[in-house]
Amino acid sequence: MPFIMAAVLIDMISIGLMVPVLPHIVGRFTHSNDEQTLAFLVVTLAFGLANFMGSPVLGALSDRFGRRPVLLIGFAGLALSFFVTAAATALWMLVAVRLFSGAMQSNISIANAYVADISTPQDRARRFGQLGAMFGIGFILGPVIGGVLGDHDVRLPFVVAGCLAVVNWCYGFFVLPESLPLERRRAFDWRRANPVASLRGLAALKGVGSLVFVIGLVSLAQFMLHMSWVLYTKFKFGWGPGEVGWSLFAVGVVSAFSQGVLLKPMLARFSPQQLAVTGLLVGALSYLGFGLATQGWMMYIVISFGLLGGAAQAAMQSIISNAADPSRQGQTMGAVSSLNSLMAVVAPVIALELLRWVAHRPTGDWLIGLPFFVCSALQFTAAVVAARFFRSHATLVAKPA
Repeated sequence: MPFIMAAVLIDMISIGLMVPVLPHIVGRFTHSNDEQTLAFLVVTLAFGLANFMGSPVLGALSDRFGRRPVLLIGFAGLALSFFVTAAATALWMLVAVRLFSGAMQSNISIANAYVADISTPQDRARRFGQLGAMFGIGFILGPVIGGVLGDHDVRLPFVVAGCLAVVNWCYGFFVLPESLPLERRRAFDWRRANPVASLRGLAALKGVGSLVFVIGLVSLAQFMLHMSWVLYTKFKFGWGPGEVGWSLFAVGVVSAFSQGVLLKPMLARFSPQQLAVTGLLVGALSYLGFGLATQGWMMYIVISFGLLGGAAQAAMQSIISNAADPSRQGQTMGAVSSLNSLMAVVAPVIALELLRWVAHRPTGDWLIGLPFFVCSALQFTAAVVAARFFRSHATLVAKPA
C-alpha cells in the first residue's frame, strides 16, 4: 500500500500543478471571456473524449499484463503532455496534446485496481480512503505550487509538472512492485475493452443496479466543478492563479483529513451505505454554497463545511469493488473510469456553456454561480436515488458477486 500511495501522491502533485494555470494559458490565445470559456471547453473536451475511449482498453490491458506496465505508460504520457503544453504556441497544439494525454492516461482507475488487488473486501473502503487522502495531499501541494509559479510565468508549472512525472516514471520502474499475480490475470478481449461494453459490464454487477446512475451524477457534478472553478472565481472574484492555488490547497486539506483521518472511525460506526448518502447530501449543500458566495473568503467556509462529503467517494468505490470478481478488478475500475470519462466529456459542454451564458455579467453577480446550482441539483438527485437503492437492497450491496 505505501508504494502505490507514493506513486499516486507524485502523480496528483504533477496534475495539480497545472489546474490553476491551464485556463490562463488557453486565455493567451483568445481575446474575451466568452472566447476563453469556449476554447477551454474544446481543450477539456478533447481530453475527456480520448480518456473515455482509452480507459477501458488500459484497464483490460492491466488485467492481462499487470498494473505496473500500464501505470508506467500513463506516467510517460503525462510527462510528455506537460512538456508539450509548456511549449505550445497555438491553440491547436493544446487540443492535440490533450487528446494524446487522455488516450494514454488511466492512472486513477489502475491505481484503484491496484488497491483492490492487495486488499480484502473488508479493507477496501478504508484503503480507498487512504488512496483518496493521497489525492487530497496531492491537491494540497500541487495547485498551491502551481498557483505561486503561475503568478510568475503560466508555463513554468507545466515544466515542473513534467519533471515530476518523469520522477514518477522512474519510481514506478525501479521501485513499484506488481500487484496482480499471474494466476489472476485474464486474456485481453477487444469486445470487453470498448467503453460501451465496459459500461454494460459495470451495470451488470450484482448488487450495484442504479448505483451506476448515482456514480454518473456525482461524477458529472464533480467534473462540472473542476471545469468551472478557475474561470468562475476569475469572473466572480477576480482571482488569478495564486488565489486559485490557495483555494485548492484548502480543498486538499479538507479531503486529506476527511478520507485519511475521519474515514476509519466513521466506518467503525457507520456503514459505507450510510456514509455515501450523508456525503452526497453534504456535497449538494456545498455546491449550493459555492454558487451563492458573494465574497472570495466565503468559498473557504463552504470548503470547510464539506468535510464529511469526502467519505462518499471512498464508500461508493468500495461498494462497486466488492461487487466485482477478483480477476476483473482492472476491468471494473476501468469501467468506473470510463463512466467518469464519459461525464468528463459531458461536463465541460454543460458547465462551460452555462458559464458562457453568464460570463458577461458584472463581477460578483450571483447568476455567475449557475453551474454550481446545477451541480447541487445533480448531487441531491444522486443522494435520493442512492438512499432509495440502499433501503431496497440492504442485503445485496457490498457482497462479492
